[in-house]
Amino acid sequence: MTLTPEQLAAVQQWAGEGATLNDVQQRLKQQFGLSITYLDARLLMMDLEVKLKDKPREQPKAAEPEVAAAAPAVEADNSPAETAGGVTVTVDELAIAGAMVSGQVTFTDGKTAGWFIDQMGRLGMRAPEPGYKPPAEDVPVFQQELDRLLVNLGY
Repeated sequence: MTLTPEQLAAVQQWAGEGATLNDVQQRLKQQFGLSITYLDARLLMMDLEVKLKDKPREQPKAAEPEVAAAAPAVEADNSPAETAGGVTVTVDELAIAGAMVSGQVTFTDGKTAGWFIDQMGRLGMRAPEPGYKPPAEDVPVFQQELDRLLVNLGY
C-alpha cells in the first residue's frame, strides 16, 4: 500500500498521540477514504516502522473469590485471555485450518462463539447456534479486547 506524504505524516502523528491500530484503520477510512483490513493496517505499521504506544493498564485489585476460581481454567488451556465489560476473549494455541489466528469469545449473554482471522486479514465468527447475534453492546468491546490481545501477543 502506498500512502501520500500527507497520509504518512497523519499516521505517524496518530501513533504519536497514542492511537490504537483500530483507530489508525478507522481514521484512514474517515479522513482519506482508504478502506484497509486489520492485517493491512498491521503491515503498514511495520513497513513504516511506526510503534504504537501501549496504553497503561490498571493494576489488578485484590483477587475476589470468583476471579480466583476462574484463573486456573485460563492457565489450564494455556491460552491468553482478555476480559472487559463481561466479554472474555481467548486465543487458540494452534489456529484452526485456514486461519492465521483463532480463538473463542464469551459474550455477556453467556454464549461462546469461535472467532478467526483468515489469510486476508478478515475477521470471522462461528456462532454457537444458527442465526445467533451477540448483544450489540458486546461487539465493540469484543473488537477492542481482540485488538488489545493480539497486539500483546505480537500480531
